[in-house]
Amino acid sequence: MKVFYTKKEISEFVNSIIREGKTLGYVPTMGALHQGHGSLIEQSITENQVTIVSIFVNPTQFDNKADLNKYPRTLENDIELIKKIDASIVVFAPSSKELYANDVNSKSYSFDGLEHEMEGKHRQGHFDGVGTILDLFFNLIKPTNAYFGEKDFQQLQIVKKLVSKLNLNVNVVGCNIFREHSGLAMSSRNERLSKEARAEAAFIFKTLKQAKIHFGTKSAAKVEEWVTNQFAKNTHFNLEYVSIANVNTLKPVKRKSKKQQYRLFIAAFIDNIRLIDNIALN
Repeated sequence: MKVFYTKKEISEFVNSIIREGKTLGYVPTMGALHQGHGSLIEQSITENQVTIVSIFVNPTQFDNKADLNKYPRTLENDIELIKKIDASIVVFAPSSKELYANDVNSKSYSFDGLEHEMEGKHRQGHFDGVGTILDLFFNLIKPTNAYFGEKDFQQLQIVKKLVSKLNLNVNVVGCNIFREHSGLAMSSRNERLSKEARAEAAFIFKTLKQAKIHFGTKSAAKVEEWVTNQFAKNTHFNLEYVSIANVNTLKPVKRKSKKQQYRLFIAAFIDNIRLIDNIALN
């Protein structure tokens, strides 16, 4: 199994794949891999001749330094997990110094307003950090297809916008949310939850499913109000935001239209750990 740590190594490998005319799938991760990542990797293997997985905890997309420091780093275990999926997968695991040298700062991007909604309001500079690292990775790895989970749906839309704005020849593939048996969306952050909090966190998806039913007969504002009240009754959670938004613009819905598609987004804290989730409403 090939594991590369430098830009020079990955560039030489990618150039050899391009010369051979092979399709290249790419799955960017920050490590602490779980079955959700595994499902993205398996889809890439099915749809491409070569798959590269990057493992890099990107400092420029953390607005909270404490959160960055707490983020789990499990490189050896991650490599073993990937090897079990398919030993032909290539891993790129650079250091921060290798990628950023001594300039660990974000570039500034415009995503036509997508960056100002939801996560953008609560995580200052987050999407500039995401854009910065993916701009770098896309130009190094030159993937045919790149795979992103819909749990981070806002990020998925922003990545599509990034590719469009930079005129990159990359097909961005959105993949279904992979969930634990309880319904909790899989996330590396779940590992930081206590056993009790992890069980209680299933409340998020339960609420999303009930809200979807209500959306069939109630206004967006009424559904948001209902979700807010449900979280207010649950003393385990601190709700950060709830938003019903248009899937393309991510702007909050003022009045429903049968011609538009909508999703419900939630961010909430439990055990001082921030979890996000969403569901398609129509």
